[in-house]
Amino acid sequence: MITEQKNTLFKLDSIAFAYSEKEPVLNDLSLEIFEGERISILGANGCGKTTLLKILSGLIFPQSGEFTAFGDKIEQKNFSDKFSKVYHRKIGFIFQDSDIQLFCSTVYEELAFGPLQFGLSQELVKQRINETAQMLDIEHLLEKTPYKLSSGEKKKVAIASVLILNPDVLILDEPTSSLDPRSQSWLLRLLHTLGDAGKTLIFATHNLNLVPEVSDRAVLFDEDHNIAADMLVMELLKDEELLKRVNLVDDNYHACL
Repeated sequence: MITEQKNTLFKLDSIAFAYSEKEPVLNDLSLEIFEGERISILGANGCGKTTLLKILSGLIFPQSGEFTAFGDKIEQKNFSDKFSKVYHRKIGFIFQDSDIQLFCSTVYEELAFGPLQFGLSQELVKQRINETAQMLDIEHLLEKTPYKLSSGEKKKVAIASVLILNPDVLILDEPTSSLDPRSQSWLLRLLHTLGDAGKTLIFATHNLNLVPEVSDRAVLFDEDHNIAADMLVMELLKDEELLKRVNLVDDNYHACL
């Protein structure tokens, strides 16, 4: 495990989660994530990556074990409305499918929704929308309907709706899924900027070409939902036998470094 950073943001001790008794997704999982890290959660489809992201985001809760975040023990029974608002303002979760995340009539309303929920004034909300739209180059989309946008435009709006709250942590599930090469390049530049600004970035992906571009540390799941490795990205990508064993690559794999 990599422990260069000193401030622990998330700590999971022997947690377990199952959607049904016959389908354990995470079992006896222990993991620590540090402030300012850029970390990729890797593994074949169905290994538990998205479930882990949802736990970190406070969308679901471990059914056993202990989960702490920002120094607080996180349990559903203690997740009051007030605590939930504070927690979700610190963490921005960007879904793989942007359509799940977008639900307002216009992009402007989409960006305004979060800040208004947190009680920001109309004047401050307008200012933040203008600043965020300018930063992500989506000013021309503000009056458009989200569901009519392209996949790349939807992803930009979904990211904008999270960044407008200035979270400390960004959690992204398959961030380049369904994006064209130009949109992927844009996203990578943005993520580098956010990482340089000190944001903690957590990605779930099975796209190994993306991993060295966005992260320094990799946590690899096997198909039994266990952590098979926790190491530097550059070391992991060289271990072809390990990647084959967890069914993340085939015999034609060549280290993408």
